[in-house]
Amino acid sequence: MSCRQQTWQLISSSTAEISAAANWYALHTRARHEKAVAQRLEEHGISTFLPLVSEVRRWSDRRKHVHLPLFNCYVFAQLSSLNENRHQVYRTHGVFGIVGPNGGVPIPEEQIEAVRILLSQELRWSNHPFLKIGQRVRVRGGSMDGVEGTLVSRNGDRTLVISIDAIQRSLAVRIEGYDVEPI
Repeated sequence: MSCRQQTWQLISSSTAEISAAANWYALHTRARHEKAVAQRLEEHGISTFLPLVSEVRRWSDRRKHVHLPLFNCYVFAQLSSLNENRHQVYRTHGVFGIVGPNGGVPIPEEQIEAVRILLSQELRWSNHPFLKIGQRVRVRGGSMDGVEGTLVSRNGDRTLVISIDAIQRSLAVRIEGYDVEPI
């Protein structure tokens, strides 16, 4: 049995030169290979984003901090439209492919940035079922100014759901006290 306490860590690279035509894509990886895939892609000059959660796991004889991917089996990579770039991704051990039909579905920069902001603020979050419908809102003011997501209500609390469309995963964060405006 383990006990979880959450802290944040972010693995993101900016070492590779990325052209203006580059987009973010989700890469589907083997289970528990996310860190290795991100490292291998970095070695080949491909910019990656792997959000990690640090949890304290407790066993009967010890406690240990472990860093786990926020989205299991997914790594985000910034790829250009060049075939060589994509071939390198497909040749990387542990990568099943790029998520989506016909070479992958680009993930909007705003969705990646929303996850980065959420992680940098170290707010309490919970996994949330992916929502395609619902009202899109933008937070106005405070530390999450400009973050966009879907506003939902759970037990009377106002919650902002930040979704990554391509992998159909979402994060929920309480936004009581924040002003929001519809998009």
